[in-house]
Amino acid sequence: MKFGEALRARRMEKEVSLRKFAELVGVSPTYLSQVEQMNVDPPTADRVKRMAELLDVNPDEWIALAGRVPEDLPEIIQSKKDVPDLLRALKNLTADQIRKLREDAEQMKRKGT
Repeated sequence: MKFGEALRARRMEKEVSLRKFAELVGVSPTYLSQVEQMNVDPPTADRVKRMAELLDVNPDEWIALAGRVPEDLPEIIQSKKDVPDLLRALKNLTADQIRKLREDAEQMKRKGT
C-alpha cells in the first residue's frame, strides 16, 4: 500500500474528516487531498510523524512508507562509523531477526555494556 492510500484508509477508519485532519496537521485540505490521491509527494518526515501520532500508528513505519527518513537518523549514521555497515548487514534479515537485534541492543544499553 502506498502512503496516500494508507493515510486515507486510516483517517477514514478513525472517522476524521479531511478538513478536520488537515487542520490538525497544519496543511490545507486541498494539499491533503492531493497527498491521499497520490498526486503530490508525501509531506516531510515531521509532518508524517504528526499524522501518525494523530492516527495512532507507528511514526517510523509511516515515515518509511512515505519514503522519508526520520530527522534524527542522518546524524546517528554520520556520528558512528560502523552504522552504515550495520545497516547493510540488516538488509537481508527478517523482521523478527531485526526485532531480536533491537531488543538485544536495548538490553545492552540498559546494562551499560
